[in-house]
Amino acid sequence: MDFDGVEPGGALSGAYDSRVRLDPAEHDPRSDPDSLCAAGPVVPVLLPGGVTAWLVTGHQAGRAVLADSRFVKDIGAWRAWRSGEVPRSWPLAPLLTVANMTTATAGDHTRLRAPLARAFTARRVAQLQPRVEELTGELLDGLAAGRAADPVELRARFAHPLPVRVICELFGVPDDRRPRLQSLCGALFATPSGPADALAVHRELRAALAGLLRAKRDRPGDDLTSALVAPGHDLSGSELVDTLLLMIVAGHETTVNLLVNAVHALLTHPDQLALARSGQVPWSAVVEETLRWDPPVANFPFRYALCDVDVAGRTIRAGDPVMLSYTAFGRDPQQHGPRADRFDITRPPTRHLTFGHGIHHCLGAPLARLEAAVALPALFGRFPGLALHGPGQPPPRRPSLVFNGLRELPVVLAPRGDARQPPRPRDGS
Repeated sequence: MDFDGVEPGGALSGAYDSRVRLDPAEHDPRSDPDSLCAAGPVVPVLLPGGVTAWLVTGHQAGRAVLADSRFVKDIGAWRAWRSGEVPRSWPLAPLLTVANMTTATAGDHTRLRAPLARAFTARRVAQLQPRVEELTGELLDGLAAGRAADPVELRARFAHPLPVRVICELFGVPDDRRPRLQSLCGALFATPSGPADALAVHRELRAALAGLLRAKRDRPGDDLTSALVAPGHDLSGSELVDTLLLMIVAGHETTVNLLVNAVHALLTHPDQLALARSGQVPWSAVVEETLRWDPPVANFPFRYALCDVDVAGRTIRAGDPVMLSYTAFGRDPQQHGPRADRFDITRPPTRHLTFGHGIHHCLGAPLARLEAAVALPALFGRFPGLALHGPGQPPPRRPSLVFNGLRELPVVLAPRGDARQPPRPRDGS
C-alpha cells in the first residue's frame, strides 16, 4: 500500500499530507495516545525529516508484531535506507545502527543478550533492594534538609539521581565519569538541533563508554562492565560499546520517567493516592498502572518487514519500517476496557506491553519495578504533604520521540504554613 504515491519509509519533498505527524518539535494533536487508538491499530505516520513509517497502536497488533519473525531489526531490510532515500545523517540513524540487542535479530540477539541476562534475573535484582533503600533514604534526607514549603524540582533532586546511582554502581562507573555520561545520555534523546549535533553527541557518548571499557580491562572490578570484558565473551568492540550504551542509557532514563510519571499521576489523582497510602491497594499496583497509563517509552523504532505482512487489516509491504507506540498500547480500550484512558490503580490486572514481549522483553524490568516499589512509598511516607507546585500549570513534557516523561516536576514537600519535616523512619523505608 502506498501513501498518496509515496511509499512508507521514503522521504517527502512536497507538502505534508494527512498522515499523523510524529515530531516532538511540532506537536500534532492526533499523535496523543487516545487519538492514535481511535485512528486504528496501525497508522501511517510522518517522522522528522519527512521520513514515513507505520505506527502500530493497538495492543494485540503490537503483540503480534513483537512475536512475528517476519519483522526484523536489521536496518539493511529497510528499503528506503538501502536506496539512500533516507540519508545516513538522519538524526534518528544512531538509534537504528547501534550494535546491541535492540537492533539484532534471532541468533545475534540471543548472543548479545546472554551476557546480561544472567545478571538481571529476578533473584539477583532482589538482592539489590537494601542498596536501593539506602540510596533512596539518602536522597530523601537531602530533600528534607531544605525548607518544606519551598519548591523542589523532584525530577532533578530525586527521580533522576536514584536510578542513575543504581545503574552506575551496577556497571562500575567511577564518580568522576558520571556527570559527563549523564549529560551525554540526556542530550542523546533530546530533540536535536540538526543531524550534525545528533551524530556528534552519539560519537562522544560512544567514546566515553569505550574509555570506561578500557579502564575495566586494565583494572577490573566486581561490576557488570568488568564482566562484559572478561575472557569468554565473544562480543566485538563496537558491540561492547553499544551494549553499554543501551544498558546505561535505557537503564536509567526509563526508570526516571517511570518515577516522575507515577508521582505526577498520584498527585493529580488524589483519590488514587489515598488508596495507596491507606494500604487498600499495594504500591505494586501503582507501578503497574503507571506503566500502562503513562509508560516511560513513547515509541520505539524500528522493525522492518521481510515480506508483505497483513497486520490488523493493513498490508505492510516488504521493506517498510514499523514503529511501536507504547503510549497507545496502554490506552487501547480493546485490551484495557472502555475506561482505558483513566488512571485507576484498582483496575483488575491486565497485561501491558510496556516492557516488550517474548524474546524482546526488557531485561531491566525487574530492576525498574524494584526501584519504583521502593522509591514511591518512601517518598510519600516521608513527605505526606507532598503537592504539585503550581498545580494549575501542567509540567512540560520532554521533547522526545522515543521517551515519554516530564521535563521537570516542581513540587512542595509540605503545604505552606506547615514546614515541619517528618523524621526519617529507623528502618530506612
